[in-house]
Amino acid sequence: MVTVGTIEQIKEKIAKKNSNFRKKLQKRLINVSQVTNNYGETLTRIDGEIPPDIEVKNKDRFLFISYEQTRYTHGIHKYPAKFFPELPRWLINKYSKENDIVLDPFGGSATTSIEALLNNRNSVSVDIDPFAQFIANVKTTKLDDEELEIYANLLIKKITEFKITSYLNKFIPDFPYRDNWFNKEIIYELAYIKKSIAELNISQELRNFFLVTFSSIIRAVSNADNNCTRTVIRKKLNKQIYPSIALTKFVENLLLYKSRIKEFNKYYPEKYFVEIATNSDARDLKYDDEYFDFAVTSPPYVNAVDYPRTHQLEIYWLEIEKGSLTPLKRKHIGTESVIVKDYKDLHLIGIKEADKILKSIFELDKRRAYIAYKFLADMEKNIQEVNRTLKKDGRYSIVIGNNTIRGHNFESWKYLIEIAQRNNFEIETYFGSEIIKHFIKIKRDERIDTDWIIVLRKK
Repeated sequence: MVTVGTIEQIKEKIAKKNSNFRKKLQKRLINVSQVTNNYGETLTRIDGEIPPDIEVKNKDRFLFISYEQTRYTHGIHKYPAKFFPELPRWLINKYSKENDIVLDPFGGSATTSIEALLNNRNSVSVDIDPFAQFIANVKTTKLDDEELEIYANLLIKKITEFKITSYLNKFIPDFPYRDNWFNKEIIYELAYIKKSIAELNISQELRNFFLVTFSSIIRAVSNADNNCTRTVIRKKLNKQIYPSIALTKFVENLLLYKSRIKEFNKYYPEKYFVEIATNSDARDLKYDDEYFDFAVTSPPYVNAVDYPRTHQLEIYWLEIEKGSLTPLKRKHIGTESVIVKDYKDLHLIGIKEADKILKSIFELDKRRAYIAYKFLADMEKNIQEVNRTLKKDGRYSIVIGNNTIRGHNFESWKYLIEIAQRNNFEIETYFGSEIIKHFIKIKRDERIDTDWIIVLRKK
């Protein structure tokens, strides 16, 4: 049971957390230094804000230390392989100007759009995944502070009144292996929170904010590993799930996210727009020729993240999808969900180095060879679409990592450079960003140590 006393303890905990974060930001200094990584390579380390006038030469290597991954609405809801905000902010300010329209064709949870907005740009975020669209809408929407405060407090009060009744069954979705993923008491707690949100007489924007807060606790209160994209139950993990954990975590995240969105509201410039596209695909942008001034994105890695599988518990509880997620998986670029007839024959992309690797992978694993090929083919469609919708001399910045596939180094960034060059782009610059932390867990032999930032210019 969550009591009034428990609520007060949670409030103190979140207030302390917010205070510590503000102190951390105040102490932050821009610091540029030279460091050596575990491979003996020299990197330029930048702590915090990236200096706008930092010199970048081809093949430079950087180690960016982010301090703002949870600032404003960036910290609302976990999402794998997110941009750290300082990088798109620096690129947006370097390659666009105020009032421009910025595109992110793999928008994810809207890091680019948040930074574009806070830096006085308009933006369009495109993502094929309806769950990503849902989170992105919430994170880029200004709410009324007074309404937010009133109904957040009302929800918190309702949490202290929790009891199990047969009426809650109406709010429990039916989905595969539900009773393996969740303990029975947790199912009722989640249903109670969902019911409490549904019964509020509020705007849809505010309801969506409460639903994203609800979604943010689902993995944590399930029996699944919190930090694995494959949504698996690990017996050795010995995860501690106890009665009232869902109610407690919901209150914690509600208080935390409420403070973040209020901070976001303070800096929200009214004259700019954020559009979360629902009818576009990175390979088929429903926008006019030469519509965008600048594009920046971090596309999925080859076979690294299965986004629908990562978010399956949240998708089912929010009832965004029902039943099999395979059709949704197949829409994603980089997907592993492919069929036998597609990969029984060798497919080549027409780039010498890439085709050499594809042939080698095909000899070992036809399926993975096709997955790698399809990623490049889909990315070529994206590059063509961005080129079409980008103004002349506009830049497209792609942040992409490499993979090791069946023992072969698959250097995606190099292949994308060649694809871009044969599709009306010039290479302006490219540089490396060392990766120090990921929400996603990848097999050690397929891990990604460096992201490469490619800056393309439309001819």
